[in-house]
Amino acid sequence: MRVLGIETSCDETSAAVVEGDGATARLVSLVILSQDVHRVFGGVVPEIASRAHLTAIAPVARQAMADAGIAKDAIDAVAVTNAPGLVGALLVGVAFAKGLAATLDVPLIGVHHMEGHLFATELEDAAAEPPFTALLVSGGHTLLLDVPAWGAYRLLGATRDDAAGEAFDKVAKLLGLPYPGGRHVEALAATGNPRRHRFARPMLNAGQRPGDDDYYDLSFSGLKTGVLHAVRDAEARGTIDAERPDIARGFQDALIDTLAEKAVRAAEAHGRTRIVLGGAGGPALIPVLQQTGIAELGYLGGHTLGELLDYERRATAEALRQEGRPSLTIELERVDAPALGALFMLFQIATVYAGALAGVDPGDAGAVLQLQRVGCRCGLHT
Repeated sequence: MRVLGIETSCDETSAAVVEGDGATARLVSLVILSQDVHRVFGGVVPEIASRAHLTAIAPVARQAMADAGIAKDAIDAVAVTNAPGLVGALLVGVAFAKGLAATLDVPLIGVHHMEGHLFATELEDAAAEPPFTALLVSGGHTLLLDVPAWGAYRLLGATRDDAAGEAFDKVAKLLGLPYPGGRHVEALAATGNPRRHRFARPMLNAGQRPGDDDYYDLSFSGLKTGVLHAVRDAEARGTIDAERPDIARGFQDALIDTLAEKAVRAAEAHGRTRIVLGGAGGPALIPVLQQTGIAELGYLGGHTLGELLDYERRATAEALRQEGRPSLTIELERVDAPALGALFMLFQIATVYAGALAGVDPGDAGAVLQLQRVGCRCGLHT
């Protein structure tokens, strides 16, 4: 069985082909197109995200099928993220998936975004089989679950305000760092003194017991406010430049310690020997969870989130090289309006040259779609 998956819940247009059933399922292809334009605004702009999905969805889906070496007629089902997410962005993916499924006369499968994070872990590691404790951390959600079997989920706790990823982005803005803030906060924190700014671990205290309302729940708004006061105090002292790494380190340690403690509580209370980390925040938690002896994540130990992302980037470039496909990596010294404007101009000039090489007029509206397919096949990534 071959399933084409479509994801447009936020600021990435993604398509993948999964082949096989149950334990034999494997990821055959994966294409992700990120919308870097949101960095200029310091966060995702829903209208811009929706328009970008409209432009990218068809080329991305075609490329996923091309990478899998199959034609669309070989697809047995179409799966698409239907919630949660940005309404306009979700509509683009759902509408595209509905149209494709109807055209091919195959089943359409709606997928919950957070459940997708759970299932993705098994594609990467066959040992991620229930029962386990699941900690799902992303920009918009932070959930703690007990998973006795696939499809059977018990929500133990969740954030009562900001999601962990959202807290990272907001703290990054307080510290004058670019969006998205996760990797920038982590890089800055790596040089900070962990004892200079020790923030309270939110919703953690010795008197909590299983059954208490706050035993598994999380909250990061107070931690964010603590960072705000630390930044203002440092600015008043004129020492913000020197203290910025220490503040970042104190914030990151407090947030990760809280997540790790809550996950371990859940695992111990429900007799689970395995903790599965899903979403974008997993790698940063690995070193902390390793100390508990519960998570079997030793092969990822000793690496920061930034290092793991860099390994992924280099592996992608190497895979493209081995396939004989051109690849271009662009590094920016800074992310601001002039730098992004120059980058967009570079892309416009490159489009003109690509059109000349491909025999396509880039000024023609219909030809633009053809150029997008050419660009997608080139494997351009930044």
